[in-house]
Amino acid sequence: MNMQARFNYHQANPQAYQAMLQLEKFVNESGLDKKLVELIKIRASQINGCAFCLDMHTQDARKLGETEQRIYLLNAWREAAVYTDAERAVLALTEAVTQIAQNGVSDALYEQVRKHFDESQYVALIMAINTINSWNRLAITTGMSAPYNR
Repeated sequence: MNMQARFNYHQANPQAYQAMLQLEKFVNESGLDKKLVELIKIRASQINGCAFCLDMHTQDARKLGETEQRIYLLNAWREAAVYTDAERAVLALTEAVTQIAQNGVSDALYEQVRKHFDESQYVALIMAINTINSWNRLAITTGMSAPYNR
């Protein structure tokens, strides 16, 4: 596996990078809980195998006060009692949207999420999931690797 970046996508196409930053800005201003957004980012990055994003977002989650236990158990959230029902619904949605071609998003999952989030929040959740999936794909295809250093 290549451990060096293929190229700097920020420099190669600044407009694409700015478009991604606008998506990120939307998510940040959506009103979604910041810790919940980090859980989305970590879980999608686990599924996609993006070490760079995992490193970045576990650091960000810690800075927001997320516990080590909840970060470590995220990969097995279904068996861990440390997540709320709302978080569980969002994690299931994150997995379904990240792997959309496998099973889509069932009506049951949609209803599970809607018990906790209104239509506007549902769209914001989808945008958060789509945004991290796009960041993952940018990082992986351009060869970005961990560790992430601020």
